[in-house]
Amino acid sequence: MCVGDEVHVLGAGLSGLAAAIILARSGKDVHVHEIREDSGARFDGDFQGIENWTSDSDFFDEMDEWGLDHNEFKSDSFDVIDLIHPDDEITNPRTDGVAFRVVERGTADHTIDQGFKRMALAAGVNIHYKTKKAAEQCDIVAAGPKESSAVAFGEIFETDHRNIVAFQLNDKLAPGAYSYMIIIDGVGLICTCLWRKQRGSGRFLNETISWYEQNYVLNRRPIKRVGGKGDFGLPRKYVHEGRFYVGEAGGLQDFMWGFGMRYAITSGVLAAKAHLGECDYEREVRKRLVPLVEASAINRFLMNRVGNRGFKMVANYWMRDQRRCGDGLRFMSWLYKPGIIRRGLWPFVRLGMLRKKKLKDGRDVRRMPFRPSKARDNWEPSERASEIAEEWKNTQRSGGKTSFSESEA
Repeated sequence: MCVGDEVHVLGAGLSGLAAAIILARSGKDVHVHEIREDSGARFDGDFQGIENWTSDSDFFDEMDEWGLDHNEFKSDSFDVIDLIHPDDEITNPRTDGVAFRVVERGTADHTIDQGFKRMALAAGVNIHYKTKKAAEQCDIVAAGPKESSAVAFGEIFETDHRNIVAFQLNDKLAPGAYSYMIIIDGVGLICTCLWRKQRGSGRFLNETISWYEQNYVLNRRPIKRVGGKGDFGLPRKYVHEGRFYVGEAGGLQDFMWGFGMRYAITSGVLAAKAHLGECDYEREVRKRLVPLVEASAINRFLMNRVGNRGFKMVANYWMRDQRRCGDGLRFMSWLYKPGIIRRGLWPFVRLGMLRKKKLKDGRDVRRMPFRPSKARDNWEPSERASEIAEEWKNTQRSGGKTSFSESEA
């Protein structure tokens, strides 16, 4: 715990701003240092989900308890999704409550990033954009990813289709992972996630768009292409030389699906409370978040070893479980519960999937490297996917922008 009135936070993302808000409201002189020009600039209009399956409580209720106003940003609740099996069968997991909420990331006023920024400024936080600050000079470190363990490529487009979330398990279109389509109020995002490193990775997005066009009436009008990378690893400690590491900087992410916002915000709040002497950050993170992260890493380890046949088994079991208990959310909750079998698998996961590394700031981590491609990842694009690639080139000539290139992966 630092007892001074001045607190420095590295990173103006959700975890850093969550910590800053709590601290500023407690009377601290908080300074947040962000290398980018604005909060959310890294994401450029991406849609992301805040899940409700890793806890018995609704995350918005938790935010209310912390004094974080979820009305500051736009969100759309979903209780059902289209689950797309590897053989193109579409089923519908559903729940009576809120399974997850879709929020937009970026710099527009309605995004979650700008909502947190407004709360921070209202609390008296000093945010310094376009500034570099060494982690060693900060009390809370909330910086983004440095390396790649996985990447995502997406296209944002206008559409006439109704609001929907579609989630696809397909090892061809999304090697080792999944693709998804989110449509909110006439704006859609089709995205493919790659957990194996690829050459010419743009072809996976074009083929994924082609699939969704063939199976949904979209009347798609491309706007821009987006993407990002995730760096997944588990540090030996979450407090290092007196600094609290939160969100992605602390490896507090979902290895399986990539849902990280809930972990990020929670860790930021816990770091602020620890700084104020209200809790032990290391203990709270290991109790509340690390078991979820480890369970997701075990799930990722298993997903890395199955192709479409394994994905089909997962999808079938998910739907059987829903028919049995009447709640499609229960299966997702079960995936994150650290039972006896998962605890038994953990030593094999640590040895088989994670690699030891010492970071520049002196921390020891076990991180997941970007896995190499497989022979089955080499295929020729379909005719429609090739047409989509050419259409995107025309869109670029008309001003369409790409915020994340293949070289950045």
